[in-house]
Amino acid sequence: MNDEQQARAILYGLALGDALGWPIEFLKMNKIGIIYGESGIKEPPRPAVFTDETQMSMTIAESLIEAGESDIDALMEVVTRRMIEWSNSPKNDRAPGHTVTEAIRTLEAGVSWKESGPTHAKGNGCAVRVAPIGYLYQNEPDRLIKVAQATGVATHAHPTAQAASCAAAYLIKLALDGLPPQAYVERTLAKIGGLSSEFDAILRQVDNVIQWTDEYAALETLGSGWNAEEAVAMAIYCAIRYEDDYVGAVRRAVNIPGDSDSVGSLTGGLVAARAGLSAIPGEWIERLEDLEELTDLATRLAGKKANFNKPG
Repeated sequence: MNDEQQARAILYGLALGDALGWPIEFLKMNKIGIIYGESGIKEPPRPAVFTDETQMSMTIAESLIEAGESDIDALMEVVTRRMIEWSNSPKNDRAPGHTVTEAIRTLEAGVSWKESGPTHAKGNGCAVRVAPIGYLYQNEPDRLIKVAQATGVATHAHPTAQAASCAAAYLIKLALDGLPPQAYVERTLAKIGGLSSEFDAILRQVDNVIQWTDEYAALETLGSGWNAEEAVAMAIYCAIRYEDDYVGAVRRAVNIPGDSDSVGSLTGGLVAARAGLSAIPGEWIERLEDLEELTDLATRLAGKKANFNKPG
């Protein structure tokens, strides 16, 4: 894949995972079975409408296109402005989480991004939006971690949430590098281990449950996906179990009695980063909400990355 194909794969992949999971978010497994059958939901609706997870990812991507080469403070000024603009736009009608909304209102009041995120908050809103960071800084892992941590702190200052934000971005880099999913846990811990003992522990739990024959029980052991560390761990689990199988991975990710769209979005972006654009059904892509906007965003993000990779 070239840079643009990779960018499209990631953005389409996370958006479709998000759209697949949204109709069943909050539903119990028996209700999912009644509505969609024993195997659960199998494909996104027409149109494939996504949630704030994808909208925030797009906002981060736009920020990186505008100021991805800047120092952290200058970049975060742009992230802050664009997050506020998104929050106040008519598009912000997908019921974003209270923590994100509260933090953005705090930013809007003039509080620094270093102090705007509540220290008790470790919801997944900080981790679901960082895939563009992993893409752009694929070849600059230290900067990748710094940017992912900064964007996380702005809305979720809990150490576990910060670790999850860094991991979610770093995993995209590993997937683009072609690393086998079975090595994701070890390599992620080697890079960010120590930021949060709680996060380190749940990543090790992925290795403990990966061989279980009961996938539902394994995911249930990891959590429900509402917290950042759970959602990232569950996405890694699905990526390992369904290596390069985009459809199988996102179906497994979303058919849970938890935060289906968040786990689906994280899984979709991660698996698509490695498996590529061809792994995503074309008919799914065609039904994506705002497809032209996502495609244009991918083109511009790829252009930014190409400039980063120029010699000299």
